[in-house]
Amino acid sequence: MAAKWVGRCGECQAWGTVEEAGARQGVTVVKGGAVSAPAVPIGQVKAETAHARPTGVGELDRVLGGGLVPGAVVLLAGEPGIGKSTLLLEAAAKTARHDTVLYVTGEESASQVRMRADRIGAIQDNLYLAAETDLAALVTHVEKVQPRLLIVDSVQTIGSQEATGVPGGVTQVREVAGNITRLAKERGMSTVLVGHVTKDGSIAGPRVLEHLVDVVLHFEGDRNSRLRMVRAIKNRFGPIEEVGCFDLHERGITGITDPSGLFISRHPEPVPGTCVTVTIEGTRPIPAELQALVGPTEAPQPRRTSSGLDSYRVAMVLAVMERRLNAKIGKCDVFTATVGGIRLTDPAVDLALMLSVVSAAGDKPLPHGLVALGEVGLAGELRPVRDVRRRLAEAARLGFTRALVPTGSLAGDTLKLEPAPSRGDLVAVRPSRTRTTNFSPGFDVTEAENVWDALTHIR
Repeated sequence: MAAKWVGRCGECQAWGTVEEAGARQGVTVVKGGAVSAPAVPIGQVKAETAHARPTGVGELDRVLGGGLVPGAVVLLAGEPGIGKSTLLLEAAAKTARHDTVLYVTGEESASQVRMRADRIGAIQDNLYLAAETDLAALVTHVEKVQPRLLIVDSVQTIGSQEATGVPGGVTQVREVAGNITRLAKERGMSTVLVGHVTKDGSIAGPRVLEHLVDVVLHFEGDRNSRLRMVRAIKNRFGPIEEVGCFDLHERGITGITDPSGLFISRHPEPVPGTCVTVTIEGTRPIPAELQALVGPTEAPQPRRTSSGLDSYRVAMVLAVMERRLNAKIGKCDVFTATVGGIRLTDPAVDLALMLSVVSAAGDKPLPHGLVALGEVGLAGELRPVRDVRRRLAEAARLGFTRALVPTGSLAGDTLKLEPAPSRGDLVAVRPSRTRTTNFSPGFDVTEAENVWDALTHIR
């Protein structure tokens, strides 16, 4: 026997007598089988709208796009103890008023869940509870109860005897999630899976878990605060990046329908190092305050610490300030943070971040009632952001009277050109000019082209 072709036999020493005995491995040919439905032109496919059923928790329905769709599988992930089980138990109890709900817990005993239900008032006759960690037992419960809503807390604790590995492993999570998803689609049963997260905040387990489900929600919040936020990362039935705000307290969890003002600290007098902006979370404008503290240091490597902001974005804005504004902060510690524990990823907060650092470095407060909107580019230009009118309307509703926005953000309004002040020793990227206009009675808007315009205007 030879591993490859040889011309001479090793036993009889004859040439050309060695023949290939094994069959060559090739691609397996799959024969055609039965189809569930024939293929038709796309124009003839019936466009059936997925009708969502509200859960009764308004902020959760807002993030889901109206509620839970029959047959949809939702993955809710978050840190331990953040309030995932409390939120889902609240939603299960309200859904059980008109539908049958099955709550399967693999992390807690049935008595522990019952104690939480007593505390938050989630006792309903149509809410069934089962403590199981085996997939086969879970399927049996579903067949007996016939629920319209299934909640599995959590998918990492359920194991299948058909797969290798321990519960929570990659193979087990893929097998369990695949079977539960198939069960939900066959029965038209809305399903919510609770997922764990890793130390860096990403969803634990294989990436295929997020591909299998229809909706991915992330539950976040600061442990030192009662504020909780649910953010939609993926949603096949509604908008993404929608955010729901909740208040977690000892009696349960309550939705906050108007979060405006939660992320702003009210000072009787302007304070150096603070600036207010308006971010867009999904379809909701939310005013938020940014704070900065700048101080000289003798350390060879100045500290750059941020809380609630993207550290890379903060570093970029600081580099633009040093290069385009000649800001002397290279030998200073810079600390930046948001108020109320909100996390800001919107590029529109760049201008407010820059102004707060400038205010802190000069120890001079910004004008009272000012909000700043705008994305800062590497060349020092201010780029327009989306939904400026909605942002300004929300700021005006909360009592702000002045706004600083990029040029072109309010195209179509009657604008008045005003000459810019002298440049001094600052660096201007382009010829500078500012525009002023009245957005609404008592609310003044100033448009600036670059960061130099913005700085000279507030000075």
